[in-house]
Order: sequence, then C-alpha cells, then structure tokens
Amino acid sequence: MVESELPSDVAVHLGGPAEFLCEVMMPMLAPLVRSGLRLRTTLGLSDDLLTDLAAGRLDLVLSTIRPRVRGVQADPVYDEEFLLVAAPSLALPGIGPRELAGVPLVAYAEDLPIVRRYWRTVFGRRPSMAAQVVIPDLRGVLSAVRAGVGVSVLPAYLCRRDLAAGTLVTLAEPDEAPINTGYLAVRSGALARPAVARVRAHLIEAFRTAPTY
Repeated sequence: MVESELPSDVAVHLGGPAEFLCEVMMPMLAPLVRSGLRLRTTLGLSDDLLTDLAAGRLDLVLSTIRPRVRGVQADPVYDEEFLLVAAPSLALPGIGPRELAGVPLVAYAEDLPIVRRYWRTVFGRRPSMAAQVVIPDLRGVLSAVRAGVGVSVLPAYLCRRDLAAGTLVTLAEPDEAPINTGYLAVRSGALARPAVARVRAHLIEAFRTAPTY
C-alpha cells in the first residue's frame, strides 16, 4: 500500500516494551517512516509509559496492561502467547514442575512475572525455583536460553525463528497457552493531530491483519 505524505515538522512520540516495539512494531511503521513520519521512541514498563502518556510526554503507548489512567483511551490490539522453551540439549520427555525445579531458570526479573503466569496457567501452581540468571531484556533471555544456559518462558513472536530452525524447542504443549493482551493507548485530544491519528489507525490495521504473537 502506498502511503500519502505525512507532515514531517513534528515528531510522533511512541512508547512500548523494548522487545515488542523493536521486533514487531518497527516493521509495521516502516511505510509511514518512508512517507515522512518523524518518530521518537521511549522504551520501558507500561506503568511508567502510561504515566508519561497522560502527562503529554508521549503520544501513543503500546501497553501490556489495561490502561486505567484518566485522560487515556485504549484499544486491545493483540494477544501475546507465551511458550516454555529451552535449547534441544535441555529437552526432557514428560517434563513437569518437579523436573523443571532442577533445571537452571533464566528470567526477565527476580519476581518471575512471566514464568509465574505460565506456571499458574499450565501447571496450576506457583514456580518453586528462583532464577539462576536474570536479564531485564527478553532478547537477552532468548540468547541465554538458545546457548543452553537454562529454560525460560518467552513470547512466541520472539521464539519463532529459533523454533523453526531447531535451535529452541518447546517443553510443554498445553491445550491453551497463556496469553497477555496488548493495548494501543492514546492521550485524549491527541488524535486531533493528523500524524498521531494516522499512526494509530495504521497500527490498528496492521495488528488486525497480522498473525498471532
């Protein structure tokens, strides 16, 4: 699709989680950038980004939590699927919570937010182990798991190439994988700016026609 020219005098400020914004949203926005969009990004946690959005420091935020901030409206735009993965050398048949307790765990944070959600949904319990390695960037977690450091729970969009190449394997095949909904949030009144409205509409359409994550 050929995009019409966008005004290039004012930048649109977009916030989101580092991994998803870089891996998924940048390719989505490439046509708008080629048609003149000036884009500035802020990477971080959803609570902080939504605060910046409400304060006018950001125009749009991709949030991994449902926004409940005054002056912010949001649309659910994607469902992120989580997978329990490891390098092939760590794959064990019939693996479950007991077996996993003895395998090094690589996590995004000490409190295991992604791992904890997966364990509760798939195994019906909290994880009993602590992280052996903590890397506050899911791309770093992916790299460590690929290298055989340990197991982890990662979003499917980040694992697809490795799963297809055989450098990662899934350790469980639940009937219903854990998911998390992502929201595209905008500050009330910001859609009066044509560039912001255009970016929001473009992203909503891109998510609508994209595969699951």
